[in-house]
Amino acid sequence: MVATREKFSSQASPELLEEMREIARREGRHFQAVLEDAMSGYVESKRQERVRPEMMAHFYASLEKNRRLGELLGKS
Repeated sequence: MVATREKFSSQASPELLEEMREIARREGRHFQAVLEDAMSGYVESKRQERVRPEMMAHFYASLEKNRRLGELLGKS
């Protein structure tokens, strides 16, 4: 099965692009394959950040509210 590809245009710092090209050369791969791996890794890391910011705010508020209780329980 042949994977379809879509062309796109973007910009990046010359230093970052050179590092990506060097990785591709070192691994004997095409630049686009290395770029696609990097993009896939970024997307996957974002998929795992599913906690909504307002939920984290409640969590941290609860930690602060119950800080003293946590300290007392930690001594047991």
